[in-house]
Amino acid sequence: MANKKFFRFNLAWLYGGIFAVLVILYFTQNQSYSKEVNTTRFEEIALNGGMKEITIYKDHAEAQLTDSAKKVIFGEDVATHTPGIIKTNIPSSDSFAETMRHWKDEYNINIPVTYDKSTDFSTIFWSVGPFVLLIIFWFFIMRNMSNPGGGGGGGGVFNVGKSTARLYEKGNTRITFNDVAGLSEAKQEVEEIVQFLRNPSKYTELGGKIPKGALLVGPPGTGKTLLAKAVAGEADVPFFSLSGSDFVEMFVGVGASRVRDLFRQAKEKAPCIVFIDEIDAVGRARGKNPNMGGNDERENTLNQLLTEMDGFGSNSGVIILAATNRADILDKALLRAGRFDRQIYVELPDLNDRKEIFDVHLRKVKIDAGVDRDMLARQTPGFSGADIANVCNEAALIAARKNKNSVEKQDFMDAVDRIVGGLEKRSKITTDEEKRSIAIHEAGHASLSWHLQYANPLVKVTIVPRGKALGAAWYLPEERQITPREAMLDEMCATLGGRAAEELFIGRISTGAANDLERVTKQAYAMVVYFGMSERLPNLSYYDSTGQEYGFSKPYSETTAKIIDEEVSRIVNEQYERAKRILQEHAEGHAQLTEVLLDNEVIYTDDVEKIFGKRPWKSRSEEILRDNEALKRNNEEAETPSNFTSTTTIEVATNNTSDSKEEEDIKKKETT
Repeated sequence: MANKKFFRFNLAWLYGGIFAVLVILYFTQNQSYSKEVNTTRFEEIALNGGMKEITIYKDHAEAQLTDSAKKVIFGEDVATHTPGIIKTNIPSSDSFAETMRHWKDEYNINIPVTYDKSTDFSTIFWSVGPFVLLIIFWFFIMRNMSNPGGGGGGGGVFNVGKSTARLYEKGNTRITFNDVAGLSEAKQEVEEIVQFLRNPSKYTELGGKIPKGALLVGPPGTGKTLLAKAVAGEADVPFFSLSGSDFVEMFVGVGASRVRDLFRQAKEKAPCIVFIDEIDAVGRARGKNPNMGGNDERENTLNQLLTEMDGFGSNSGVIILAATNRADILDKALLRAGRFDRQIYVELPDLNDRKEIFDVHLRKVKIDAGVDRDMLARQTPGFSGADIANVCNEAALIAARKNKNSVEKQDFMDAVDRIVGGLEKRSKITTDEEKRSIAIHEAGHASLSWHLQYANPLVKVTIVPRGKALGAAWYLPEERQITPREAMLDEMCATLGGRAAEELFIGRISTGAANDLERVTKQAYAMVVYFGMSERLPNLSYYDSTGQEYGFSKPYSETTAKIIDEEVSRIVNEQYERAKRILQEHAEGHAQLTEVLLDNEVIYTDDVEKIFGKRPWKSRSEEILRDNEALKRNNEEAETPSNFTSTTTIEVATNNTSDSKEEEDIKKKETT
């Protein structure tokens, strides 16, 4: 069924209509020569026979002149086809009629006379019209300023203190938890809010109270806003959505007024959800604004928000959801219990979550049968949900550019390369000497990553320039919850492999390792200052995780700073010498890798495996996926009654209520 298009008035139409009327009046009114004379002159012309017709109005009389009289009064060059008219004021129509009877009796002058009792519209229009137009213009301006959709910042000048939140009524939010892939822990947290909105008596009968607010904290692109919309869609309640910056206005007191109006509307729609995105724009800690004194209006807005969330008034049924990626700068009063009772961390998706996110975004993509979602999940460590959506879109665009019928595996690989490394720049001019230096550098990274246990496994190395880089290497990072010291050292050693290969096999170093040195230096500094992994400064951390204090001075002395510098230099030098030692042991394989790179401009895991043999250490990512798939199958079998006999261990763990939780976990792991 086609959508009905409703008529909408536009102020520009009014202006156009007025202009059209003026043009029509100008061209339709009788064009004539006109002149106003006194009564004596008017009578003289009449007695001389210079008038064709006289029209008498209420207070004046008009006479149409003959051609000869017209030339005498208006000049010899007047147009003959244009009438000439003279006007004169009269005391009244009766007195002028008496004068004309005198002309007839005395001078035998008989001129046709017409009495016109109507009003001269053009005269009235030009005299009164401007005032009418001014009144109409003022009316529409005031109406537009008072309209919430009009100008004036937050809904017009007269509604500047009104809330600008966008309201989604019941049923308008079609997003549910099925549209949110991953985020299993975060969805469990907000599920209780949904259950309360659906069935509040279940909690109130036991004396429980639903949390007044929940704060979604996480990096950009992880799905905080999408999760909030899913909560509203699942609960099927009104949903107010706005940004923290919507409260901030140049007028004093506007932010606090909008907060009051927002909660007034929310109470009328209760039960409902109010979602404030990027709340750090208004919830920054008071007294710690970098502008030093320019935050009075923001503080007033925050004070009003604090009062509305936990004041004397009741906000029963109104639940506040907020999102931010800067929870460290929020005011402590905003985070206390009774306001935002829960902080829900929406982190970057792990391996399994990324696989689920790919499943969601690949629904609308026509993919080839050879595309492996597990491989895509492993190839995108550290990617957020928004990044994965971008990968799927880029892959589809690349396949369409190549006139393919479906999106293939290579298209996804090219999309990941495009997002991570940038566009290929094959037109960039490089000499043979520079190209060989780049190949030796990248082969050094590949060789070391293959022979170090904790180094990230190699995926692809290319010497084709991408973005600002002359060469690039892709690895498959291991997703660890905790990182041992040996893993950090192995990663540093592999990173220094490019500079070490240049020194060993070229005999000189270049600026190509600038990015590698920056990463290694930061990592070594973190080991010493943050993680306490130094031999001379063990178990000490100078990192402030709260982020609440100003860093005007270093939290250690100059002597300690000197020790830190020495330790950082020692760690980097040790790993550099270690990298050179490993490369010398595998110099022949490194040379073969260099030649392959020079010939093909790109090498893959298979090429490195042919030269060095299989890597003795298994990929942890593959083990995680395999273990989780097995666990998922076992859980599905455990939920099916017909399969209970084939899973004896799970059946025993379920029926034996005397077992502790730890024993149940052990038995499930053994079954897996």
